[in-house]
Amino acid sequence: QVQLVESGGGLVQAGGSLRLSCAASGRTVSIYVFGWFRQATGKEREFVAAVSRNSRTYYGDFVKGRFTISRDNAKNMVYLQMDSLKPEYTAVYYCAAVNSIMERTTPSEYNYWGQGTQVTVSS
Repeated sequence: QVQLVESGGGLVQAGGSLRLSCAASGRTVSIYVFGWFRQATGKEREFVAAVSRNSRTYYGDFVKGRFTISRDNAKNMVYLQMDSLKPEYTAVYYCAAVNSIMERTTPSEYNYWGQGTQVTVSS
């Protein structure tokens, strides 16, 4: 099993940056694929980014180079650097994990989730 705890959310002005962190605990964390998803009020959970075991990265179509996902297996940490933020990016951001050798981009493919961290981007 893996436990996930997100941090780093908050209020930021449009055009600003935030760095989200996800602390993972459990056995053999390095074998997991990690993903970030977001869910705005009244909308479905949406794929943001994922990082594979060997640090290959994948991004949602809307990201367009604004976000960077990374992982530090030695520290059991996953990060999401978000730059050039827009008000429409306001949402709860979730860290998720799955034991997989392939990247995963849909919520149903992940079986471990954090509690989420709120990101609010003001105009």
